[in-house]
Amino acid sequence: MNTQHTTHNRLAIAALLFSSSLWGIIWYPLRWLDEAGMSAVWSSLVMYLAAGALALPFLFKRNIFNASNRRDLLFLAIAAGITNIAFLVALTEGQVMRVMLLFYLSPIWSVLLSRWWLKEHLSSSAIAMLCLAMTGSLVMLWDTSVGWPWPRDLADWLAITASLAFSVNNVLARKLANVSMAAKTGVIWWGVVIASILVLVWQQAPVPAVTINVWVVAGLVGLLGIVVMTVTVLYGIARMPIYHSSVIMLFELVVAAIAAWALTNEVMSLQEWLGGGLIMLAAYGVAKSEA
Repeated sequence: MNTQHTTHNRLAIAALLFSSSLWGIIWYPLRWLDEAGMSAVWSSLVMYLAAGALALPFLFKRNIFNASNRRDLLFLAIAAGITNIAFLVALTEGQVMRVMLLFYLSPIWSVLLSRWWLKEHLSSSAIAMLCLAMTGSLVMLWDTSVGWPWPRDLADWLAITASLAFSVNNVLARKLANVSMAAKTGVIWWGVVIASILVLVWQQAPVPAVTINVWVVAGLVGLLGIVVMTVTVLYGIARMPIYHSSVIMLFELVVAAIAAWALTNEVMSLQEWLGGGLIMLAAYGVAKSEA
């Protein structure tokens, strides 16, 4: 029994690390699509629409939206939509490093929500690993020019909103651990689709005048990237406490920095190496305690 439990924990940790790695490089195709003429919100709509189409057969099955989980699934869809769109708009409207800094406060909100909502108990080692990971993220993202991470304009408030919504998304995914993976992923994807449509209508954004290849690439990123990332992160979150999964998911920052160094002309500074090292140390501590 213990061997089976340990195997499930290791698979959950591997799933979160894999998902975080993919999220850490998703900016690259998004940047390519933006340079090709497709804005971030349009890219989001196409990607999640392609992913959501796969989930339609599962969403129409009977008893998925039963009385006991209907409200939570609705909130999950809303939280997913707000997270995606608020973060993308914040990145386009604000200073990138400030937006990232505010968004990656989400582990704090996740832990507080899980403590209040799910009654999860925090051990002293869990608190230590969380503090270590948050210190690492602050070291990686800190820049004297961005100032203290406190909202001061619309982009900052959108980043905080995305951070809070992301925390709600994670806690609900944990709470709905007994709901099928197909149902949860479908609800998340269509939540983002609806939110994207609402923003595009509000912006009165015209259809991008891009080649068919750009549309195909956006669709493939949704089918091959969004699907895998969502499934793996939901698998991991459902099988370990929020305060552990939140620490491991910060590994995305490390991968994003390394990807920027490998795929562009950006150079990783000593500050980024140090912060990334702290995050990896915290993730290792959590993985060791889970195993």
